[in-house]
Amino acid sequence: MTPSATARRNWIYWTATGLLAAECFVGGVMGALRLQPFAGVVTHLGYPLYFMTILGVCYVSAGVVLLAPRLAVVKEWAYAGLMSIYAGATASHLWVGDRATTLVGPLILVGLTVASWALRPQRRRIPR
Repeated sequence: MTPSATARRNWIYWTATGLLAAECFVGGVMGALRLQPFAGVVTHLGYPLYFMTILGVCYVSAGVVLLAPRLAVVKEWAYAGLMSIYAGATASHLWVGDRATTLVGPLILVGLTVASWALRPQRRRIPR
């Protein structure tokens, strides 16, 4: 890979990872504290409010792990957890009959998660 291609790949990786981590921190704190507008969405989807606290702690933990050096195995779990959360959000909106536009947010987050995972540098991967 040429130096410019490597630099571009790293830039895209860090942009996707930074946006994802920011969402994890902001969304995690808002969830853990059960703040609006997310509390209304969670109730609309049929989940109990304490679910927000559980997911909020998981979100913040994932954000920390994604930005931390090393921890390759834990990063894999964080990526898997985020994909599960976003797939669950997408399915939940479909189940309650929400409009297709409500799927845009979770699907963008799926895209950021996949980009961050696929483009991560070798030193952030599980050694083979």
